[in-house]
Amino acid sequence: MHDSEIFKFKDMMMSCTVQSLVLVPWFLVVVGLAGGEVSSETAMFPAMFVFGDSLVDNGNNNHLNSLARSNYLPYGIDFAGNQPTGRFSNGKTIVDFMGELLGLPEIPAFMDTVDGGVDILQGVNYASAAGGILEETGRHLGERFSMGRQVENFEKTLMEISRSMRRESVKEYMAKSLVVVSLGNNDYINNYLKPTLFLTSSIYDPTSFADLLLSNSTTHLLELYGKGFRKFVIAGVGPLGCIPDQLAARAAPPGECVEAVNEMAELFNNRLVSLVDRLNSDSKTASEAIFVYGNTYGAAVDILTNPFNYGFEVTDRGCCGVGRNRGEITCLPLAVPCAFRDRHVFWDAFHPTQAFNLIIALRAFNGSKSDCYPINLSQLSRL
Repeated sequence: MHDSEIFKFKDMMMSCTVQSLVLVPWFLVVVGLAGGEVSSETAMFPAMFVFGDSLVDNGNNNHLNSLARSNYLPYGIDFAGNQPTGRFSNGKTIVDFMGELLGLPEIPAFMDTVDGGVDILQGVNYASAAGGILEETGRHLGERFSMGRQVENFEKTLMEISRSMRRESVKEYMAKSLVVVSLGNNDYINNYLKPTLFLTSSIYDPTSFADLLLSNSTTHLLELYGKGFRKFVIAGVGPLGCIPDQLAARAAPPGECVEAVNEMAELFNNRLVSLVDRLNSDSKTASEAIFVYGNTYGAAVDILTNPFNYGFEVTDRGCCGVGRNRGEITCLPLAVPCAFRDRHVFWDAFHPTQAFNLIIALRAFNGSKSDCYPINLSQLSRL
């Protein structure tokens, strides 16, 4: 993490109320990490492999024929070099910060590894903007990698890894590596909640749709388990009824979220928690693996409910965007974003700022069971 980011977060912490002092130990962890070089010897996991959507995409969609791309300014305005990378934020994503906390270097996007010459042994990011658990999700936006396609892409990486290690070494490496899964958001905002483009909402009620997502997600998670992974963090869907896109589209009253949409997200998340419990008690998977639920929904609601405790002032509109809540049209090329980005929860119509991402990463790393269940990343690394 760059010194400027540390100082910005420190300033934010200094402005917080007494209730937020619980965050201080996490901040000290970040400061400690910033003081030295990242090396494989100090990393808490040998590698991190990321499967997800635009919340964690670090450039895969740059290489796809897709409308879901962010390889233009002002995206990346606060990233190293002040240049766009394909991340859907003003700066770093949650997994960027998680990697730093875990002592890992910045991991490459899968599409940047296909021609070789890129180090893949400390992890690869397969996340794709507009991608979802279901194959059809996001199809109106062009090319994207669904969860199934991302698992297929990992198989290509695994072939390369297997060429550079002995079989037993690969098995141990896989078992100790971290898998981060952050998918499901697009299955709502770029599928179920777009009835003019997709039929899912006319076929499934919200409960049945959540069941469908869980079934498909479980299949792919067990595929990854079958390939040798044993340490999983599975992020829940966020409070989608609070993002600027939904506030604008559904004309939510000031200060309120769209509760019907949030309830859909909770239906899926509750099933995800049950899945984690089931996998952690199953006679087959429980003896070898640990599955962790990342409660991004709960953490985000806490921040949105108590924004001043975290240094935020604006919670209902994007820093960069057009129209109501700055969420009707997302951040356009060369648009002028807000000046005080660390005071905003949302960067654009759909995605949070890096200030928000840092807090979520810290809570995942060293938070309580309400943040990461049944254990956090720091505890997971010691198993």
